[in-house]
Amino acid sequence: MSNQTLLEVLFFVFGAIWGSFSNVIIVRLPKDESIISPRSHCPQCKKTIPWFHNIPIVSWIFLRGKCAFCEKRISVRYPIVEIIMGLSFLYLFKAYGLSFSFFEYSVFAFGVITASFIDIDHMILPDRFTLSGIVIGLVGALINPERMFMDALIGVLIGGGFLYAIAYAYFIIRKVDGMGGGDIKLLGWIGAICGWQSIPFVVFASSMLGLLFGIFYMIRSQEGLKTGLPFGPYLSLAALLYLMFDLESVMNLFIPM
Repeated sequence: MSNQTLLEVLFFVFGAIWGSFSNVIIVRLPKDESIISPRSHCPQCKKTIPWFHNIPIVSWIFLRGKCAFCEKRISVRYPIVEIIMGLSFLYLFKAYGLSFSFFEYSVFAFGVITASFIDIDHMILPDRFTLSGIVIGLVGALINPERMFMDALIGVLIGGGFLYAIAYAYFIIRKVDGMGGGDIKLLGWIGAICGWQSIPFVVFASSMLGLLFGIFYMIRSQEGLKTGLPFGPYLSLAALLYLMFDLESVMNLFIPM
């Protein structure tokens, strides 16, 4: 195994470990519970999970998705989050190597993946993620020589302003809220990290993803246009694709720097 391959494996494992912590936040934060204590426990029988039953991905497979004590089913959500986080860290490392940008984007990936799954469960994007993410993104642009502060600041204004304008127009026409404030702040956060150049791609890609999955859910729920869908996961996925696959270079063909 080459040194590069070994590093890639290590960063996937590192990401999966953070994915395990993300699962704790996803479950506990909306309930206003501590994310530090008590230790991880079975949601059914409440028994503490020993460390060797809490190894990301591996333990879930080894235990066949069941609690070792009560044998009740443990949601497949847990390994899915760990795999997504591991792959995100892996591809960010492949794209940026050991750099300041890799560190920034890994923190961003952890934040948006965690916030997205909270959005899926509760239709909320916590301010402690979105607003703090905007601040961290702007500070990072100040100290990261690979990014420009004005790109980040304009990204916040364009990202947040664009969705706010859409939400306001929808309210004027339909007299109901069509988009939550969390989505507006999330796109501002994305602009702070990815720069204003990312906004066209993120908006377009997330809209297409939302449309495809939205049609599926509307048919499945049989509620038609009344089906409530979180938009945060699609914005987050589009932003991560932009970062991981160097889509900035592609966008520069259309939007000169």
